[in-house]
This record gives sequence, C-alpha cells and structure tokens, in this order.
Amino acid sequence: MLFLILSILCSVTVGVIFKITRRYNANPSQIVAFNYVFALLLCYLTFSPDLTEVNAASPWNIYFSVGILLPVVFLFLVASIQHTGIVKTDAAQRLSLFIPILAAWFIFKEEFNTYKVIGLIIGFSALLLILKKQSENKENKWIYPAVVLLGFGIIDILFKQIALFTTLPYTTSLFVVFTISLVFAILFTVYEIAVKKVKFEPKNILFGALVGIFNFGNILFYLKAHKAFAENPSTVFAGMNMGVIILGSLVGLFFFKEKLSKINILGLFLALIAIIFIVYSQL
Repeated sequence: MLFLILSILCSVTVGVIFKITRRYNANPSQIVAFNYVFALLLCYLTFSPDLTEVNAASPWNIYFSVGILLPVVFLFLVASIQHTGIVKTDAAQRLSLFIPILAAWFIFKEEFNTYKVIGLIIGFSALLLILKKQSENKENKWIYPAVVLLGFGIIDILFKQIALFTTLPYTTSLFVVFTISLVFAILFTVYEIAVKKVKFEPKNILFGALVGIFNFGNILFYLKAHKAFAENPSTVFAGMNMGVIILGSLVGLFFFKEKLSKINILGLFLALIAIIFIVYSQL
C-alpha cells in the first residue's frame, strides 16, 4: 500500500509544481525538456536497460508515436493546470481510462458486461459536469483538459501495445520512449529559442528536475505497487485513479483556492462512482 500512496503523491506533486511555475513565469517547454533529462537518467540508473536488445524488429512505430505524444500532451497538461486548475486536470487525466476501454469495445471487439457499460455512461456524465465552466467565466478553456483526456487515453492504448511486445523488457521500452520524448522536446525548445526568441532561463532546469524526479517516481512506485498487488491489480487501478482525483481535488481547493461549482463537485463524485463500476466489472 505504501508504493500506491507514494505513486499518488508523486502524480499530484507534478501538478502542484506546474501550478507554482506560473508564479515564476517559467517556460513550460523548457521544463518538459529537462524533465525528460532527469527522468531518463533515473530510468537508466534504476532499471539498467540493456539497449543491445533493441533492434529493427522493435515496435519503432509505437515508440515514436508515444515518444512524440508524451511531451505534446504534457504541454497541454501544463496549460490545463494553469487555465482550469489541478482539480479538473487531474480528473480529466484519470477519466482518460475510458478511451482505451472504448477502443477495446469498438476496435478490439471485447465483450462488455453491464457494470462496465454503466461505468462508461456515468463516466461521460461526470466528464461533462467536471468540465462545465462557471457562468461568470467567459473564457472557454475546456479544450485543454479535453486534449489531456484524449491524449493520455491514446498514450495508454499505445503503452498497452508496447507491453504486448515481450521480446524486450517493459522498462527497456520505457527508456527508448523517454529518449525519443527528450529529443523531440529539445528540438521544440531550440525552435522556441532560435525562432521565437524565447529566453533560456536556469530556473527552468530546477523546475524540470523536480518534475522529472516526481514524474519518474510516479511510474516507479506504480510499477512496484502492481508487483506488490500482483494477485489483485484492480486494487492498484482503482486506488491510483480515485486517489489522484481525491488528493488533487483537496490540494486544488484548499491550497490554491480553485473555484468549483456544485455541478463540478457532482462531476467529481460521479467520476469516483464510475471508476468503482469499472473496477468491479473486472472482478
């Protein structure tokens, strides 16, 4: 249970760091780039991947798809946190689990039971209520959490495809994906500095290091939690998603004074119920 709690704390902490960076006018793309520098280093030190096993037969099309999507969706995550808050962003990220579920239904023709269908219906209702803007808010920023939900949902599908490629250890594939993400993030950062004349600032290295450490910690402890609960993976699945929504909501409401309408709060409650139904459908 300790690994699960640590994974939840790391996940929410990443959101908190990005929320704080706005006060210091930090550059999101530079932070994301340095995040992958430190995440890649920690991945190498922790898992010691054998890169000699990577060859032409490896699923490079999936590696590149995930490697490019990760930093892009990460930037939308930052924008979502800064414009709509931690509460809505964390909820949207966790409700992205419905994307691979729908893919399993429509693409892979997986049979669904009643609990999973009910969970999906409640989940989409929750999403509409969570993303509903307050009447006095004239800015329509729902696009950011919507892209976060869709992006992480697609990434989840691709990571599941990587997991099916058993020739390579999962952690080695993770290292390759992080490397591609780092290269893409660096290219984007160089473009901003060279073309858009964005100033490079050392503070972004510090923020990037913090994000990278907690981002990797989230992955490491999540994998360890799954290993500890090998006989009951649904416990990790439910605990992670519900834990992040609850803790993220508490942090957003009490530490950052984010404003939520009664409809938004109802949406968060329905999101938890939807996850319960989805988990129960797996049992």
